[in-house]
Amino acid sequence: MSFPKTIAIIMDGNGRWAKAKGLPRTAGHKQGADTIRTVALHANKIGVEKLILYAFSTENWKRPEEEVSYLCKLPGIFFNRFIKDLMINNIRVTFVGELERFPAETQKVILKAVNQTKENTGLELCIAINYGSRREILLAVQKYTQDVLEQKRANDLTEEEFAQYLMVPEEIDLLIRTSGELRISNFLLWQIAYSELIFTPVAWPDFDEKALDDCICKFASRDRRFGGLTS
Repeated sequence: MSFPKTIAIIMDGNGRWAKAKGLPRTAGHKQGADTIRTVALHANKIGVEKLILYAFSTENWKRPEEEVSYLCKLPGIFFNRFIKDLMINNIRVTFVGELERFPAETQKVILKAVNQTKENTGLELCIAINYGSRREILLAVQKYTQDVLEQKRANDLTEEEFAQYLMVPEEIDLLIRTSGELRISNFLLWQIAYSELIFTPVAWPDFDEKALDDCICKFASRDRRFGGLTS
């Protein structure tokens, strides 16, 4: 049975979930943070190696100021509530994205969580925050070009070497998007070249252990040929 070592999730539907219940959008984001804990603990339990969650895109700055302000506070709310759970369950926190645009307090909270969990050896819980894949690729090209100009390396880059210039060097086995939208939304464009894609109608606040298991079962049922033929 095929099992995904690396899973990426576009956590979509917090706002629509809240609206359907007559609640403010921030209530959806708060419930979505609780879902992160649920899904991370379960992913760790079943043996997923890396879970990448799309928490805040480079485009999310266009949202209403009140919502953006709350999203900036959300890491503090999440880690204050759940850092003990992450430590007890041996989960390591990392992040990708350009963190420096966030308020100093948000940066401090995230970096503290990374430092507190850096010795853990279980699931890597990677938070993509102020992340955009086109921006990631552009920065990687700039860094590679600079290395060539400074004669640190020859102009002979392979695909495998280019991946090491990216914020996320691994290929993704399974990409999940919740809440029914059928878009990638500028997330891990290089890394999902051969990923299995699953779009579920379940909104992120309602996504639970069973929902993750269902996605993994669908993944296991697929024949991953990577451009080749079935033997």
